[in-house]
Amino acid sequence: MLIPLIIIFIILIFFRFPIALAIGLSCAGAIAFFSDIPIIIMVQRMVTGLDSFVLLAIPLFILTGNLMNAGGITDRLFSFARGLVGHFRGGLGQANIVASMIFSGMSGSAVADAGGLGAIEIKAMTDQGYPKDFSGAVTIASSVIGPVIPPSIPMVLYGALANVSVGRLFMGGIIPGILVGISLMILVYTMSIKRNYPRDKRISFKEFLIRFEKAFLPILTPVIILGGIISGIFTPTEAAAVAAVYAFALSFFVYRTIKIKDIPKILLDTMVTTAIVTFIISNASSLSYLLILGDISGKLVNALTAITTNRYVMLFILNIVLLFFGCVMEAGVALILLVPILVPLLNIVGIDLVHFGVVITLNLMIGVATPPIGMSLFVVSQISDMKVEDLMKSILPFLVPLIIVLFVITYIPILVTWIPNLVFGR
Repeated sequence: MLIPLIIIFIILIFFRFPIALAIGLSCAGAIAFFSDIPIIIMVQRMVTGLDSFVLLAIPLFILTGNLMNAGGITDRLFSFARGLVGHFRGGLGQANIVASMIFSGMSGSAVADAGGLGAIEIKAMTDQGYPKDFSGAVTIASSVIGPVIPPSIPMVLYGALANVSVGRLFMGGIIPGILVGISLMILVYTMSIKRNYPRDKRISFKEFLIRFEKAFLPILTPVIILGGIISGIFTPTEAAAVAAVYAFALSFFVYRTIKIKDIPKILLDTMVTTAIVTFIISNASSLSYLLILGDISGKLVNALTAITTNRYVMLFILNIVLLFFGCVMEAGVALILLVPILVPLLNIVGIDLVHFGVVITLNLMIGVATPPIGMSLFVVSQISDMKVEDLMKSILPFLVPLIIVLFVITYIPILVTWIPNLVFGR
């Protein structure tokens, strides 16, 4: 049954079917014509794949990001970031990265980061004389930080699939996310010196305080989310609801940038995005079930453990495989297909599931910025009116620091596990 499934899937992808639809149709075709499994099983697996309280956090974080974007909060964040680091060489590129690090503590999505902050950042950079392709590349690369620094939609999904504490995953992403930001800032600084890119004049302390005051309440969002989780006041799923309510209160009552007439569109955008994500999750859950039914997990464990049982070699192999999957497959699909298969292998080799959860999140997020199907590439291409081909060339230097950080956190696991162990105990 698996061979016909793969053939149908490849044919549908060749005819440019959306990957979620291709997965669903290939599963349905394989079950209906090449097995004796009742077709109703597929429907049941689709429903079961979504039957998780943890997954409720996904639409809530999507709503939070949409409220922040619609409420003009991204403008305040970028203005603050520009005041903080704009006077360094390549200042607006640096501000782009810092703003993404702050916004990542609110939305948990790379695409929301690229789409929300991207338009503001690219316009500001090109107006100051930065090349458009460089501006777009910085925006794409910095969007990778979004799902690494908590909250994180991919971590929520991984936590549900691997039965791992989402709170631990969130805490584990803090240091790696900061390392990604610092590595990108170093690259931007180096490139800016070499290419003589401009920088802002250093603003006065009074002006900085004004910008900080305007951005203070939005900056509190990740503090509220993480503080509530650490203190045990609410779970990660409840934290998503708190974040959405807080974003609405800021935009509607405090800043009054959202009107009642804007709410239906914000909710509609959230529902559309949620529908896409849940459609992907449900179809991928069916495929995951068929792969498990075919004992792919057992065969993979036997094949890889026959090569090596050394955890460090295994992590290297898995990272290479995941980088490939991230380049050709949407991150949510890759997680749902791979995590149930990999967890038995990780347990046998002795790889910490929280550590691996952060590693796989960063790994697949690099795929979001990587040709040929990186979602952030297409989002930035659309908002900046640039050719995807031009962005593909410009993003390549930024992949180097991202991959370096990936292998650093892979082989120095304490960078991931230290904060979770400090907060929650071992």
